[in-house]
Amino acid sequence: MIRINGEKVNADGKNISAILADMGYSEKRVAVELNEHIVPKVKYDETVVCDGDNLEFVHFVGGG
Repeated sequence: MIRINGEKVNADGKNISAILADMGYSEKRVAVELNEHIVPKVKYDETVVCDGDNLEFVHFVGGG
């Protein structure tokens, strides 16, 4: 199990791109922090999460 924005999720062994897609996030409009370190967008495909990891997603919303 990992934590995504504080909630337990079974996503061990998935990369960040797959998790974002599963959750309906666009990679263009989200920032990802893995265990308190920002993950560059170019690393989403190669960054695989493991049991005990913590992910935080910050989703950007436009408007005025």
